[in-house]
Amino acid sequence: MKASYDRIIVLDTETTGMNREGGPHYEGHRIIEIGAVEIINRKLTGKHFHVYIKPDREIDPEAIGVHGITDEFLIDKPEYGEIHKEFLEFIKGAEMVAHNAPFDVGFMDHEFQTLDPSIGKTEDFCKITDTLAMAKQIFPGKRNNLDILCERYGIDNSHRTLHGALLDAEILADVYLLMTGGQTSLAFSGSDENSQSGESIRRVEAGTKSLKIIRASADELQEHNAQLDTIEKNGSCLWRQQEIV
Repeated sequence: MKASYDRIIVLDTETTGMNREGGPHYEGHRIIEIGAVEIINRKLTGKHFHVYIKPDREIDPEAIGVHGITDEFLIDKPEYGEIHKEFLEFIKGAEMVAHNAPFDVGFMDHEFQTLDPSIGKTEDFCKITDTLAMAKQIFPGKRNNLDILCERYGIDNSHRTLHGALLDAEILADVYLLMTGGQTSLAFSGSDENSQSGESIRRVEAGTKSLKIIRASADELQEHNAQLDTIEKNGSCLWRQQEIV
């Protein structure tokens, strides 16, 4: 299906563990949490997808230290096959944004293939955008994890003590909107039935593009210097001293 990508889904996942560098995404590890938020016309709609998933293996202790999700917590949660249809409906036809997208997409593709090889891959259902790759272009040679980007763009993530898929997706949505620039004005999520305040005002973006520099013409510089000459007749000229320095 052809998509206009006016609808963006910002997504994050948590897994049972990390794969060795350069290894395949699966290696026995599975997705245990999916969090995704919807953006339409550069405004957060308040609509989201969030689910915990029971895997067919234990969670690595190192992973628990990152996201805090335990085997005991997941014991009564649905398996991936039970939520697949709803999840696919939420992401299909959209532009899916993720930080280090190959990681999340690799695990999603593995879940698809494990459930039914005929399902296809994530890229068959949505366009994939990697904000880590974007950040490396904007800030070459610098660290570009989510916490660092929040600091650069002035986003408060002090409540992020552990990784969580939905929280990270919400934070990444703010980062993505600021990275891509443009004015979003006010976006209200009052339509979200889970909203406690009814209306929550989203931050207004400050564009990240460089301002156009308009330099003075020759006539304007001549007039400027003539004005400084007049000032010097009456004493020291601070502006001309600064120019010399």
